[in-house]
Amino acid sequence: MELRIELVPKERKHVIARLMQFYLYDFTRYLDFDLDKDGVFPSYPGLEAYWNSGNNKFPYVILADGNLAGFALVDRMLRNPEGQFYMTEFFVMQKYRRTGVGTWAAHTLFDMFPGDWKVSQVRANSPARTFWHRVIGSYTGGEFQERFNPEQGNPSQYFNSMHARKTK
Repeated sequence: MELRIELVPKERKHVIARLMQFYLYDFTRYLDFDLDKDGVFPSYPGLEAYWNSGNNKFPYVILADGNLAGFALVDRMLRNPEGQFYMTEFFVMQKYRRTGVGTWAAHTLFDMFPGDWKVSQVRANSPARTFWHRVIGSYTGGEFQERFNPEQGNPSQYFNSMHARKTK
């Protein structure tokens, strides 16, 4: 399978917005929100900023054999003690899960943005936490820290991609 990651230009932002509907559908298992009267999930807050905020937000699509397989939103955090980069959102279509696409995409993004990373999950989403432990663990050779947000209890993993001991 040929895999690629592409930065999404402003004129194609609708692609991320549409993929976001599938992502939000997955999240109905963990968070309480509903479709509107037209059968659409609410717009993702702040999505527009990925094309209007300068050089600090990066919207990517993940492609498998030329087909849309998912997306990733990466933020460059400025003057933040928690890290330089944040995997704000990460989604792989069901068809491509458990095929290595997600692991490849995450590792590729970590390589593209060398530095201190933060990756978070919703507390109730244990499959995501398991995925990120495996992906970050293999990328860093197990060298990452996990902390929990004191208010929501959501887990976050912290690591440095420049010092990663990749065990791919």
